[in-house]
Amino acid sequence: MKFLNTVVSAIALTTAAVSSSIVLSEPAAAQETNIGAETRYGTEDVAGVEIFFREAGDPTKPTLVLLHGFPASSHQYRELLRELGDDYYLIAPDYPGFGASEFRDIDEYEYSFDNIANTIDAFLEQRGITKFSLFIQDYGAPIGMRIATRHPERIQSLIVQNGNLYEEGLNEETWAPIMELWQSGLGNTALKEQIAASVFSLEGLKWQYTHGTRNPDAILPDNWLLDYRAFSRPGQHEMQLQLFYDYRNNVAKYPEWQAYLREHQPPALIVWAKNDAFFPEPGAQGFQRDLNDVDYNILDTGHFALEEDGDYIATKIRTFLYERGIR
Repeated sequence: MKFLNTVVSAIALTTAAVSSSIVLSEPAAAQETNIGAETRYGTEDVAGVEIFFREAGDPTKPTLVLLHGFPASSHQYRELLRELGDDYYLIAPDYPGFGASEFRDIDEYEYSFDNIANTIDAFLEQRGITKFSLFIQDYGAPIGMRIATRHPERIQSLIVQNGNLYEEGLNEETWAPIMELWQSGLGNTALKEQIAASVFSLEGLKWQYTHGTRNPDAILPDNWLLDYRAFSRPGQHEMQLQLFYDYRNNVAKYPEWQAYLREHQPPALIVWAKNDAFFPEPGAQGFQRDLNDVDYNILDTGHFALEEDGDYIATKIRTFLYERGIR
């Protein structure tokens, strides 16, 4: 738990209608930040795995479950928790092996999207969270959709920030090495080393946060520095490569998740970064085909849109939820 305590300390210190709204240039100067409620930190033992989480707000208020992407952790939601904690209860867990959650050896825990979804589903059950809006970004989409299809009655709405459910939402150029891994398998050592050298380096992790942003110099370096420290632990590269390989099973489930959208029609707020190198705008457009109630927004930023457009997204969430009676 030494790593957990160190990271927690570091984090704490570093602080049927379709509407369209398109942000194609840098927003006007942000208004004074609304400081909602203090962020609290904790851990929950889920079947012997310590899951770290951040939470803010009153648990009796409407709940937002925030599921993070790659290569991040709940740290990506740090400002959103502060801004929305006055009117909502927000909770953001770190997946097993990510952020400040426990990293078990790959022989002790199955690092697959199925199993991580099982763990996060059990985490929510143990925390008594049975009705919520679901914020999904990147890895949060396949994990969140497994939970949503298992418990459709629990989902009040979806908030989607480059959480892809459509084949056209995969950029085949940037996904090419991983798609090759899907074909060749985890026994392709040379390919795995190539991917690891590119993606898991400090520069590679920094690129994940700065590519496509309007002002790369304004992106908080803590993001990739914390990720790099986490990814530098023995066994991390192999674990992450297993998840890259397993991602092919997410693509196979896209038709199932699209059918869930068509059948259950959760209202959806789309805040999609158009400069995301991995999940381009056609992934956002798919939601318009399958859902009747979509608030559709395309943002001029990169993969982690909250880094540049956090104030805009927080305001959109408030309005979106209020207009749908989630208050």
